[in-house]
Formats: sequence, C-alpha cells, structure tokens
Amino acid sequence: MPAAAARYGDPLATLGVLNDVLRLQLERRSVRKFTSRDVTDDELTALIAAAQSAATSSNLQPWSVVAVRDPARKARLAALAGNQAFVAQAPLFLIWVADLGRAHRLAQRAGTQVEAADYLETTIIGFVDTALAAQNAVVAAESLGLGSVFVGAVRNHPEEIATELGLPPRTVATFGLAVGTPDPTEEADVKPRLPQAAVLHHEQFDAAAADAHIEAYDKRLSAYNERFGLRGAWSDRVLTRLAGPASMAGRHRLREILERLGLPSR
Repeated sequence: MPAAAARYGDPLATLGVLNDVLRLQLERRSVRKFTSRDVTDDELTALIAAAQSAATSSNLQPWSVVAVRDPARKARLAALAGNQAFVAQAPLFLIWVADLGRAHRLAQRAGTQVEAADYLETTIIGFVDTALAAQNAVVAAESLGLGSVFVGAVRNHPEEIATELGLPPRTVATFGLAVGTPDPTEEADVKPRLPQAAVLHHEQFDAAAADAHIEAYDKRLSAYNERFGLRGAWSDRVLTRLAGPASMAGRHRLREILERLGLPSR
C-alpha cells in the first residue's frame, strides 16, 4: 500500500510530493519486538547527533539522555514503566531527561541565580525541547534500519526512575525510547492517523468541520485494531485514557513530584 494510504488507512489518500525522508516518516511505526542485534556505539552516537540537531528554545538545550544497556537495569526500569516486557528486551533503552539542573549548576559556578528556571514556562520548554530532540533521534534510527517506541510510562514513577539513574536535582525523566532492530515476526503495521481535515485548519480554527471526520476515522481504526485482535475505536480510547485520575497510572501526582525533584513550575 502506498505510504500515504497506509498512514491514513485510506486507499485514496495521496501526496502530491514524496521523497525518501517523507516516505521514511510516513512508514514509521512503533516497534515493540526486537532482534538480538545490539545497537552499536556508532549508531548511538549518530542518534544523539541527530537529536542535538533539533530546534531548541533560545539555545538553552535543556535536556540530557541516559543510554541503558545493562539487562538488570533495563528489567528494573521495565517494572517501573508499567511492566512492559519490550523495555527489557530492547537492546537499548534511552531515557530522555528534561534537564534544568545544568542551568542551575551554571548559575552556581557564576555566583548568580536563574530564578526564571523555576516557572512553568521553563519547565514546558524543557519538556518540549526534549521531545523535539527525541523525535529527531527516532527519524535517524529509522534511516539506519532501527525501530523504536516511546515509553511515557517512565512518568508513572519518576522519583524511583531518578534514583535508578542517579539523576541530579532539577531534572526529570520525561519518557523512554526503546531502540533496536525490528523483529520481522512482530504482528504490527502502520497505524492510521486522523485525516488531515480533522487536524489542519486554514486561517481560523473550525472545530465543527474538523470533528465531522472523526466518525469515519473511528471506523478505520477499528478495522485496523481488529486485524491484530484488538477492540475499540479511537474515540473509545481517548475517553478511556482521559476518564480521570484513576486512568493516569499515578501521573496525576506529577505536579507535586516535579516540585520534590526541584522543578516547582510556578
């Protein structure tokens, strides 16, 4: 199936322009089953170089990353991240860290203060810049024949993750990224996304026009899920995931945890 058709789950979907980079991005999928081949040091270095090439607000570069290969540590991290077995199975697990500690240490050495680092805006910058960097790494990994999947469940137990990784004050693990060579036996495919008409607005936001496309998308995603023995439409998933604190796997406490980690986010 053409890349655009697969991405939208619509055989009529096409792109007027397409190149190798676009095709790589359109064909990306989450990989949760890996072969035993290690990710080499050269490949890791390339992924981080790509990550550091992402945009960063005011060149603050407020992120760091911890590469974990040790099987015992990966197993402990997997347990903390929702007992997801693929975290332990992946040859490389990257923990992406929103890092405002570097700025505070810089201020300490300079004998000054960085009071703006304690405000919500700066915390947001830390999370946004970390995500931008990690997504660059994901595309780079795809270009090297590697697969990956983001793991937001590291935020289920951020204090325990911080202890496991020896994170300094004013840092927090934002998400993990399992990386490795995709196992061809994994039963998975490119998951259809919302049609562009549901997310792309011209000049002004038109919620009614955008939402009119959700019903058709629900049918497409339900059909995709059925192929892999899953149930439910996209709308069902959204409503279940955001139902309330009980659906957040402990992450409803994130504001207070951030404060204890030295990120008060005023």
